Amino acid sequence: MKRLREIAGYVLGGLLFVGLMPTVMWLASGMPQLEHIGAPRASLTGLLMLGGLALSIWTIVYMKRRGKGNPMDAFGHEVAPRTQHLMTDGPYRINRNPMLTGTLAYLAGVGVWLWRWQAWLVLAVFFVIMLVQVSSEERRLRRDFGEEYDAYCRRTRRF
Repeated sequence: MKRLREIAGYVLGGLLFVGLMPTVMWLASGMPQLEHIGAPRASLTGLLMLGGLALSIWTIVYMKRRGKGNPMDAFGHEVAPRTQHLMTDGPYRINRNPMLTGTLAYLAGVGVWLWRWQAWLVLAVFFVIMLVQVSSEERRLRRDFGEEYDAYCRRTRRF
């Protein structure tokens, strides 16, 4: 059962962040034709999307190996087994939310690709929702790890 919940967490996260969010951005933008966008914009799009995915995947793998858990914790509800160890190195040296940072970079790449204000509005709304999620997650981490987490917060930025 634990393994099934873990797999469900990865699948749900992938569907939501890599598939659904770009689709919502595209739909909100009026379903523009996905045509050639020119080398400079295509380069920036690729850099943001691939870099964001790479950071997110690195974080997920690191979280699984070092934290012995899964990232999918939705507004205080455990979707998959939570991490058992506070992670402060690896991608977590960059900031306290490297997976979300990678996701935001990926979605910013989608925004550059679509180049419509509606796509940026969807991204802004998503960011606000994620700020609420991060606040909830920080309360849980404070409960779970106490002073160790507080010390980490003092030396590392949220984003």
